[in-house]
Amino acid sequence: MSNEPRITFYGAAGAVTGSCMELQYGGQTILIDCGLFQGPRTLEALNREPFSFDVSKLAAVVLTHAHIDHSGLLPKLVAEGYRGPIYATPHTRDLLYYMLPDAGRIQESEAERRNRRQDRRDETPAEPIYTEEDSKTAYEQIETIALNLWSDVAPGFKARLWNAGHILGSASVEIEVGGSRLLFSGDLGPDHKAFHADPEGPSALDHVICESTYGDRVREDVTIEQRRTLLEAEIKAALTRGGNLVIPVFALERTQELLLDIATLINTGRLAHPQVFIDSPLATRATEVFAKHADELEDMGSGEIFRHPSFHYTGSTMESMRLNEISGAIIMAASGMCEAGRIRHHLRHNLARRESTILFVGFQAAGSLGRTILDGASRVRIWGQDVAVRAQIRRIDTYSAHADQNDLQRWIRARQPIEGSLFLSHGEAGSIETLRRLMQCEDAAASIIAPKIGETYALGARAPARRLKTGNPELQGAVERDWQNDYADFSARLKRQLQDIESASARREALARMAEILHSYQAHREKRKESRN
Repeated sequence: MSNEPRITFYGAAGAVTGSCMELQYGGQTILIDCGLFQGPRTLEALNREPFSFDVSKLAAVVLTHAHIDHSGLLPKLVAEGYRGPIYATPHTRDLLYYMLPDAGRIQESEAERRNRRQDRRDETPAEPIYTEEDSKTAYEQIETIALNLWSDVAPGFKARLWNAGHILGSASVEIEVGGSRLLFSGDLGPDHKAFHADPEGPSALDHVICESTYGDRVREDVTIEQRRTLLEAEIKAALTRGGNLVIPVFALERTQELLLDIATLINTGRLAHPQVFIDSPLATRATEVFAKHADELEDMGSGEIFRHPSFHYTGSTMESMRLNEISGAIIMAASGMCEAGRIRHHLRHNLARRESTILFVGFQAAGSLGRTILDGASRVRIWGQDVAVRAQIRRIDTYSAHADQNDLQRWIRARQPIEGSLFLSHGEAGSIETLRRLMQCEDAAASIIAPKIGETYALGARAPARRLKTGNPELQGAVERDWQNDYADFSARLKRQLQDIESASARREALARMAEILHSYQAHREKRKESRN
């Protein structure tokens, strides 16, 4: 049985970011995706850990799509010596021409910002995980594969890509290896999504690895026109309040869908000509790629879209900062989960304003700043500063680029029969468990598995997968909220709670008691450690 293919999950298992799976067979090793972890600080810290596989033994990498949680550690992989091919669709390669260097610049600027912070002066200087130059080198190793054509990606490994309907260039990856047929869904789009045809794929497989991001959620079934009506109402209500409408966006796909809908609303007379600022150099460049492939996109309608006269693409940092002086505009800025980029700048200047509106239009991972705001926090910390949340917090859930529960069920049914195992990955624990139970009731596969980070399975033909190695329990504790999320919440509330105490002497007494508790807890831990030794 030692000649069976093996799969190891290094990310997006019990979590929605850090997608990375290793396939081994016949002395050869390939990766499906190599993505960045995003979310709680403990989870993001995994990006700095050494790879758990031998980079020197990698024969190839196959990418499902360009999102950074699937591609964002490629520059680190290259920096550590990988010189082999990175296979992707032509559209994915076009997008990564901009996205990878942008990711490198973000790593460098985030390290520089951390080192400038007063509260970190006594810490070891932060280093970027990788640089812009590493990103450019990684891009040069990308080789394109067209959809629906078989390719030999490594000795013993044949791959075929299928439209996944998620974003421009996204693909599901079919692999034939060691007598087994495998299918990696990548991220799947919903049925009837703007721009793209519905997801496709083969049937009669041995093993399927399927994303589960919205495995516990059925979204309201709305048409593109109904979605535009919802957006129209949100825009009008926000601008009537007199403040800015700030929309955290993913630079890729979500930005372009919003531009499509806003332009259509203006072109048909349903909106006046609001000022719309796209404050993300990456979103601007991604939009250029969409414009390049506009003839291939669906639902484009008529009239000017991406170059609409109401749209203003900001480039420099100074242009971005000048947006602090305006009111009554629509500001779209990345990142979509508010974890980095210019959106944090706009949140810092708009969250405390009662007349402003923050509109979420995408998935917010557990522990992310976006999720914290959406869950009702009264104060948040941004770049070490406490910010009150007084703005209107709104959400439209019909823009998701991910399949919902019904879409996922339909996609899995279309892949049957699945004679081996159905792996449910790329989702939070609740989403995965809900979908697992539903598919278990349908006997969707011989076995249904929710893999953990670090687990390895044998993937024999026409038989359930067998677990060969368990994961690291400590890593599982990093996938949702962590102590740093709790600390940020605590510290954001602390000053106000102290101010509510009646006198300065009582406040000092409260601080002294907190210090005593921490000292007592530390002493208790030391005693326990000594007793074990």
